[in-house]
Amino acid sequence: MSRPLKPLFKQEHSDEISNRSANPVFSDVASAFLSRRRFLQMGVVAGAAVSFPALLKSPAAWAVESAISRPSSLGFTSIAVSTDDTVRVPEGYVARPFYRWGDAVGLKGNLPEFKTDGSNTTDEQAAQAGMHHDGMAWFSLPLGGDDPHHGLLAMNHEYIDNGLLFKDGVANWNLDKVRKGQNAMGISVIEVKKEGDSWTVVRPSEFARRITVNTPMKLTGPAKHHALMKTEADPQGETVLGTMQNCANGHTPWGTYLTCEENWSDIFVKKAAPNALEKRYGISDSDESYRWNEVDPRFSVDATPNEPNRFGWVVEIDPYNPQSTPRKHTALGRFKHEGAAITLAADNRVVAYMGDDQKFEYIYKFVSANKYDASQREAAMDLLSEGTLYVAKFNEDGSGTWLPLVYGQGGLDESNGFASQGELLIKTRLAADVVGATKMDRPEWIAVDPLAAGSVYCTLTNNSDRGKEGKAPVDAANPRANNVYGHIMHWTEENNDPASGAFKWDILVLGGKPDSADEKAKGSMNGAEFGSADGLSFDHRGVLWIQTDVSSSTINKKAYEGMGNNQMLATVPGTNEYRRFLTGPRGCEITGIAFTPDNRTLFINIQHPGEPGDDISDPANPTAVSTWPDGDKNGRPRSSTVVIVKADGGIIGS
Repeated sequence: MSRPLKPLFKQEHSDEISNRSANPVFSDVASAFLSRRRFLQMGVVAGAAVSFPALLKSPAAWAVESAISRPSSLGFTSIAVSTDDTVRVPEGYVARPFYRWGDAVGLKGNLPEFKTDGSNTTDEQAAQAGMHHDGMAWFSLPLGGDDPHHGLLAMNHEYIDNGLLFKDGVANWNLDKVRKGQNAMGISVIEVKKEGDSWTVVRPSEFARRITVNTPMKLTGPAKHHALMKTEADPQGETVLGTMQNCANGHTPWGTYLTCEENWSDIFVKKAAPNALEKRYGISDSDESYRWNEVDPRFSVDATPNEPNRFGWVVEIDPYNPQSTPRKHTALGRFKHEGAAITLAADNRVVAYMGDDQKFEYIYKFVSANKYDASQREAAMDLLSEGTLYVAKFNEDGSGTWLPLVYGQGGLDESNGFASQGELLIKTRLAADVVGATKMDRPEWIAVDPLAAGSVYCTLTNNSDRGKEGKAPVDAANPRANNVYGHIMHWTEENNDPASGAFKWDILVLGGKPDSADEKAKGSMNGAEFGSADGLSFDHRGVLWIQTDVSSSTINKKAYEGMGNNQMLATVPGTNEYRRFLTGPRGCEITGIAFTPDNRTLFINIQHPGEPGDDISDPANPTAVSTWPDGDKNGRPRSSTVVIVKADGGIIGS
């Protein structure tokens, strides 16, 4: 007997709180700090290093060099909010979907066509674009070049909607349906090329690849071979099948792609009482959305208790070598990874910034033990296997400290449940609790300014539990209680060095409505209003691009009434000017950002167009909310990569 449809959203458990520690809450810290009126963009900017970050361009920066420089203002006219079922961009720009869920990835001899009724087979789905495109990165071809017209796109497919994926939804549930769902998650690597004025996906392609929940992966770092990583299928604790719930991403200077496992705990089920580790990571006793545990024992914690420990990592993929084995880097910690923003320290050690996307979780930084040498690509691929993981503590005076998560330091020993560095990393959240990290409001994407060494930004999407009794006490004057709009943090590392142990922080912008009479809902931006910032990335000339992820149940409703569909905005840090560049179709999230090296082509992803506000899609009426991108009432809405160019061939944003 089939079960009734149950809610299935990107952050199925995002409103739950796993962190019950007594660590300081960022609202308490921000209350004191903001009372001193030290907003970064409230009209006063402290110091030329922040006001003019182009003066601090790092000699070790590995971003693509360009003759274009940071503009003093944006060059396009802000567009209006929209509730239309389409992608809108400013006049003079062209946006076109060109890689949609179900499109052939480009495997030689295996180019299945998408079937609009959801009847593609499990094997066909393994050779097609997955569902719900998310983080994405560009890699020029050939390796080592910077061709802006020919390259690879690596992108995540975060989660699935069973109401769209199957012709009959969740009826007649079986292992084959689970396998098709698993094949609709993971990563695509596609070859793309600009021919004349048009971009195409190259099919077939020697680079084309799909990586799914069942692709073999190697473990690296201190948790490899640990007892908590061993299963009956992998008694050595060194090989994991697959990656899933891949959200944001990163890319390395040696040309590899980093995909980040976020809401992996949603899929695991434990009927028995969870232990402390499982509870801290949100393992629950039911899952009526995915239901993999019913027919695949890997996802039943009662049957395979260590399998959850093998997820929650950053995975490195070589897009240039489709035969290569992806690697899960345990040195970067285990949590709900939103992304991994990579930069280089002053001495060429590799630094990765990462957020843990759940209410009251933390911001992390990894610093490699060894240095990057551009002439040694193979050696570079080991750099994320060894180093030190830190977690952030934000102080009331605007200073901050990176607290090391190292076995034997700061109470991280047997007395607090850590017998080794490997065990500590499997229990990263618990370790961060012990050292006293600052609880944050759902840390999501992190962006490193390519023109200002040590200058970093992070979106804190929202947290409606801020200030509620028993959860996160706030000062009465703190305008961010019930923080439904979120904000964007900024910090500058001491001595402008990403490897530093200290930093200064401020707030770039508070989400909300600038004209609101409610101080707790008042946005601090000039220009286009927004809330629930999520995607965040700099282009090559130092413009900061922001994407929003207002939940499907809230789009243009409640506190977001009048704010339209999800959107993409841009700002030049230090100006407080925000302009709306793009609005998406109904029910979608805007995500994924990738610029070509000449900044003349922008790729973004439209995730879950047509997602209902309170349920998975109805297989009998899949286009109830949206028909984008195909416009077919008898078809299905499809997450898609969109290519955006200026009609005159100019620089995006100019």
